Amino acid sequence: MTLKRLPAFPQDIPSANAPDRVSADGLENKWGQSWEEQSTYAFERDAERESIFSIDTPPPTVSGSLHVGHVFSYTHTDVVARYKRMSGSAVFYPMGWDDNGLPTERRVQNYFGVRCDPSLPYDPDFVPPHVGGEGKSIKASDQLPISRKNFIELCQRLTAEDEQQFESLWRYLGLSVDWKYTYQTIGERARKVAQAAFLNNLERGEAYQAEAPGLWDVTFQTAVAQAELEAREYPGHYHALAFETKNGDSVVIETTRPELLPACVALIAHPDDERYQHLFGTTVTSPGFNVEVPVLAHSAAEMDKGAGIAMCCTFGDITDVQWWRELNLPMRSVLRKDGRLIAETPEWITDESGRALYAECAAKTTFSARKVIVEALISTGQMLGEPKPTQRMTNFFEKGDKPLEIVTSRQWYIRNGGREYTRASSSTDLREELIARGQDLEFHPDFMRVRYENWVKGLNTDWLVSRQRFFGVPLPLWYRITEAGDVDYSQVLAPSLDMLPVDPTVDCPPNFSEEQRDIPGGFTAELDIMDTWATSSLTPELATGWLEDEELFSKLFPMSVRPQGQDIIRTWLFSTVVRSHLEFNSLPWKHATISGWILDPDRKKMSKSKGNVVTPMGLLEKHGSDAVRYWAASARLGTDAAFDEAQMKVGRRLAIKLLNASKFALTMDADEKKILLDPNLVTTPIDKAVLAKLGTVVKQATDAFEVFDHTRALEVTESFFWQFTDDYLELVKERAYNREGLWSIEEANSARAALALVVNTVVRLLAPFLPYSAEEVWSWYREGSIHVSSWPIVDEFISVAGDSSLLEVAAGALIALRKIKSEAKVSPKTPILSAILEVPEGSAKHLELLRQDLEKAAVVTGTLEFTETACESITMQSSTLGEPPAKKRK
Repeated sequence: MTLKRLPAFPQDIPSANAPDRVSADGLENKWGQSWEEQSTYAFERDAERESIFSIDTPPPTVSGSLHVGHVFSYTHTDVVARYKRMSGSAVFYPMGWDDNGLPTERRVQNYFGVRCDPSLPYDPDFVPPHVGGEGKSIKASDQLPISRKNFIELCQRLTAEDEQQFESLWRYLGLSVDWKYTYQTIGERARKVAQAAFLNNLERGEAYQAEAPGLWDVTFQTAVAQAELEAREYPGHYHALAFETKNGDSVVIETTRPELLPACVALIAHPDDERYQHLFGTTVTSPGFNVEVPVLAHSAAEMDKGAGIAMCCTFGDITDVQWWRELNLPMRSVLRKDGRLIAETPEWITDESGRALYAECAAKTTFSARKVIVEALISTGQMLGEPKPTQRMTNFFEKGDKPLEIVTSRQWYIRNGGREYTRASSSTDLREELIARGQDLEFHPDFMRVRYENWVKGLNTDWLVSRQRFFGVPLPLWYRITEAGDVDYSQVLAPSLDMLPVDPTVDCPPNFSEEQRDIPGGFTAELDIMDTWATSSLTPELATGWLEDEELFSKLFPMSVRPQGQDIIRTWLFSTVVRSHLEFNSLPWKHATISGWILDPDRKKMSKSKGNVVTPMGLLEKHGSDAVRYWAASARLGTDAAFDEAQMKVGRRLAIKLLNASKFALTMDADEKKILLDPNLVTTPIDKAVLAKLGTVVKQATDAFEVFDHTRALEVTESFFWQFTDDYLELVKERAYNREGLWSIEEANSARAALALVVNTVVRLLAPFLPYSAEEVWSWYREGSIHVSSWPIVDEFISVAGDSSLLEVAAGALIALRKIKSEAKVSPKTPILSAILEVPEGSAKHLELLRQDLEKAAVVTGTLEFTETACESITMQSSTLGEPPAKKRK
């Protein structure tokens, strides 16, 4: 089913009502208001599924301001949306706001000068001590502690303000979003969808809790998932520490983490390392703490790294976790969640001097504990030589600024193929199923697929979805408390779906009352919230009305396309595929379009964290939205692009040229004072040639859009448009005017009709890129909006199209005739008294067909001859110029 669109050629169109002076200024407000009043971009809900094009729009993170990178990537989506709408699709183009998670919390802390303390009671009359705007951050020590509910209210208040600013900018840019379809990733509907999906995962065995070592950010006091890691160089020092064997020999290891020495559970070397094979199966004593630990073999040990033998502590890095699991080693954790060592001396340290040393380290930061231990080992001679500086790659939380630690805690996970798992409904391992999903998904550009596959193949853990934060979707769970008063985490209490959304800290589980909260025999709430990706991974379900509007959902899901950035393939794209696969056994969309990055002048990625971003509103006001959109659309999907205001200036020039050329072409009124849009009026060869070339451009642009290559569609259209204005229009304008009656009415009308037909087509081809200028032109001679008109098709004028090569020949001749004037530095109106053009063989007969157009366009008042040779292009053989026209006095 193709939806009805405005016809390409209405029967009667009066003369264009163009302004005396065209301008690209002010079009954003003029047409933005009109589109809103006319509901131009409203989704046609009664459309059949096969005619719908649905977009899983990226919900921007509402934590401050948008930057030019957002404008770049969202423009890529919008040009496709506009093309699809004009092609007859019912475009479902919603907008979401990603307003939960750490970015919002940090912004609220700085903006209002507060921090969350869940132990405090709610204050309904609370007024924040500070309201941002002065550009200052509030130090953590100066932030006022407030209750969780008060903190969440401030988060909601600030995000609501940011959302209004974001929407205003998106509207000014010209995004053709249907603003009736919006959602928040922390809104009530989002909480219901996220909690329902999690409970479904739990019921099917795809969600589970585990007490296990995991990555932990000591600053934000939260667990961190594998997808949120960022490897950075971090300075450190290698310390050579001597363990002692039973016979008094030393075994020297090198470590950058001497503060974890009290957590050492073994020394590990490679089984093929002859230096240590005699030690395997024996024990050694740790320096300083005098704890006996085994020497073991494991293939993950690196013989060429440091001393080739390493201490395994619980836990210093991911390799420690691997050794601990595979060698069945004891758990001897000494690191707390705040990044300090535990206060009580561990029971496994039994030596008196060892316990004394630990007492000096107790409750200290890792830095301070390291200093104590290193000084002690230097004094005993158990540290050899001076520490050696090194740079090592260390895992950071992508939003953090301290290296991650590994601590043991109870967390919730969703299966994602990181560990072996086969669903009850399948006989294939989940990882293999997800790899297959990636192969079925159509990536644009296709080379982005390998990033997805590499990520899935490299997973080593399931998806950690619980977070120890405040502003997010609560995990909808409670736990039984035994009669002895202990929380029994194995007895999970879950709400029914009709109770959702719930806040376990406020709501009660089924068959329990508030009086039973936190008492023996009662229940306690799960305090953790979901990872922000656990909600964002459900944007297709949120946008399409899952659990709320099943009729809409059945029409829209799976969706048509997910547009997004390349850096979140491993997070947003993959997690969305996981959720859809587990819930619906399908992909969430058919296509994924991946934008590149915006680079600063130093060729570095623009990002807020690097402080090199450019805010877009000033650019939009300076150059105009169409110009900025042109710059964005000039970059191909998957390709990084430099921030370039020069390109925006080119875009503005194109927009203004579209206005001026269109006004000229549409005011070439025939005697009956109406615009000629009848292809049958085009009779002369050169006019037929321009339509033939236009037909090729229409096909090329359409084919490009169909494979999401918006840049190619812009390139071919823009190239033709400049040829049209620089060559064809200049060539035929005298015939279109026909002031002196040198041409017949039929010949003049042929030029007028061709000019009008080209503009009527090109303005639609450029409408996705330059929506404001295109709408302005359209309004001069057509009813309704160009953005719901029909996309051009070749059939509109193919019946009268001629030989497009004639256009190239004509352009070559015109360029050669202009060149002699430009080289002589005289006015273009200077007459040519005689000229002999050297032209390729077979070209003379074509040039004769347009001799009169050429002579008038180039002001040839004398003889014009064409000499055929074996040349490849047209050149001037000889010429004589007349006197330039006298300059008019002002």
